[in-house]
Amino acid sequence: MAPTYASPADGLPGQMALHTGRAVFTEAYALIPRGVQRNIVTSYLPHWKDTRAWVLARPMTGFSETFSQYVMEVFPGGGSEQPEPEAGVQGVLFVLEGLGTLTIEGKVHALRPGGYAYLPPGCRWTFANNSEAPIRFHWIRKRYERVDGIEVPAAFVANEQDEPVVWMPDTKRTWGTTRFVDPADLSHDMHVNIVTLEPGAVIPFEETHVMEHGLYVLEGKAVYRLNRDWVEVEAGDFMWLRAFCPQACYAGPDRFRYLLYKDVNRHMKLSF
Repeated sequence: MAPTYASPADGLPGQMALHTGRAVFTEAYALIPRGVQRNIVTSYLPHWKDTRAWVLARPMTGFSETFSQYVMEVFPGGGSEQPEPEAGVQGVLFVLEGLGTLTIEGKVHALRPGGYAYLPPGCRWTFANNSEAPIRFHWIRKRYERVDGIEVPAAFVANEQDEPVVWMPDTKRTWGTTRFVDPADLSHDMHVNIVTLEPGAVIPFEETHVMEHGLYVLEGKAVYRLNRDWVEVEAGDFMWLRAFCPQACYAGPDRFRYLLYKDVNRHMKLSF
């Protein structure tokens, strides 16, 4: 059976709803639950017609500085002929629901749920919703870090439902990653993968590393270690981790999956 993916909630909570949500912003991480991703916090973007966006992450000095992440909602007839406003910026799209048309350098690609597209810096692309229902997708953006002697990667389109899960060793196929890019390919300076933990699986140590993260829960629930805290997370929640924030996980009673951004494969800059 094809997977389904969580996306932001429509409408507003009722006036009698209690203020007991899980949203928090700390020195090391932020948790933006699905329940606070409401219509009132959407933004409208230049050169995007009949489109709104939930902005989940943006570069912030002293916190997480390498990427931005949106959930885009494009209504029927909407889209953009000038989607990317900044030179030198690459992007990844991942479709949560609906159908859309992505055109890259004149080549047309039909996107459906699970659709994934890598868009290198300088790539000419457009997006359109020619269907009769809205389409929702993640748009992750990062300024590309060029390296002498290494070519910029090419654009590509895939679907996660056609890609294998690479299981971690000695986990009995309970913890794995769907990768769209070879980790050893140094032309890429960011990875956007899907992590899968089967019911009861764990990340059995507190990962502490230089990569920043955006983690969007696609399905299931879990208890996640974020810095000093264990927090419950569920489908549609977004976790935003700065570099070196400790993290671990216990998956819940159903399969737990999330879309994961991280910056990779570059030296640490010592001058600016």
